[in-house]
Order: sequence, then structure tokens, then C-alpha cells
Amino acid sequence: MRLIQSLPSEHDEQAGFVQWFRAKWPNVLIYAIPNGGKRSISTAKKLRREGVTPGIPDLHIPAWAIWIEMKRQKGGRTSPDQDAMIEHLEHVGHRVIVGNGAMDASDKLLKLLNLGGAAGEGEAPTAP
Repeated sequence: MRLIQSLPSEHDEQAGFVQWFRAKWPNVLIYAIPNGGKRSISTAKKLRREGVTPGIPDLHIPAWAIWIEMKRQKGGRTSPDQDAMIEHLEHVGHRVIVGNGAMDASDKLLKLLNLGGAAGEGEAPTAP
């Protein structure tokens, strides 16, 4: 009998990352952009008129001009809309991380902030 271990969902990975971030830097704003999910056509049209834009990354840290697109540990890929948005954000001077799971995203963020080490190490940075 083979045991199948399921991977955490993208939601669970994102929630874990946000929890880690807020514990590490409690005075730095991080927020989610609820751009995904299943919606009715009428709701999608309404949100589009309000400014919802395909491809916007999942999380934003405005003080550091960093965006984070969360994916599952395995199998998650960016869409063409996300690739185009990442290119645009980087072109205008923002930094974007694509994290394959919470641990990968936290490690990439620490490296981006030049804190290195594992996700639990390092001091809070000043605005990069």
C-alpha cells in the first residue's frame, strides 16, 4: 500500500507565509490582493470595472516595493497574465518574488533583503 502525501494548497502556503512575515516584521504592512477565485460572470465584470486586473501578484509589501506571487510547492506555474505583470512591475522598479510554497517565498525574500540564511534568521531590514 502506497501512502499519498498531499501538498498544502496555495491558500495554505500563502496564509503560512503571511503569518511568518507578520511575526517577523510586525510593523511592516503586507496585504493580499484577492484577484483569484471562482466568480460569476456578472461579478467578474463588476470587479473589472472597479479596477481588478488579471496577473497582479498575490501579496504586496508597499514599503519595500516588493510583490509576491504564491504557488504550490510543486506544480504551480505563472500564467501569461502573471508573467506580463511581473515584467511590468520589474520594469517600473518593483521587485517580484515567485514563491513555490511558504518556505521558498520566505527564503527568497530574505535573500532579496540581503539577510540570507534560513527563514527564521536575520534582523528586520530598513526599507530596501
